[in-house]
Amino acid sequence: MGLNKLQRKSRIKNSIRAKVSGTSEKPRMTVFRSNKSIYVQLIDDVNANTLVSADSRESSVSGTNKVDQSKSVGMLIAQKALDKGIESVVFDRNGKKYHGRVKALAEGAREKGLNF
Repeated sequence: MGLNKLQRKSRIKNSIRAKVSGTSEKPRMTVFRSNKSIYVQLIDDVNANTLVSADSRESSVSGTNKVDQSKSVGMLIAQKALDKGIESVVFDRNGKKYHGRVKALAEGAREKGLNF
């Protein structure tokens, strides 16, 4: 008896979260990808609060397709993080493959100077 789709995704997500945790010095950068938008947060798991967030619905995000928008969101979150004094993060892909929009967001953040 195999796992259904939701159980499999939950297992993947939980195995990632067991290994990844953020602090105030090195927060966890988590990505949520919906069909229309992409959202990213820098989370301090020790104090259980969100330090910085960005998403593709913000007016400063540009791009003609969703991959370009994701790269722009990555650059935006990196800029906001650097303004707050955060230079390195732990990347949490939230159970998604490191491919497409998730990869574009990560590359955009790395281009702006965020280390992970």
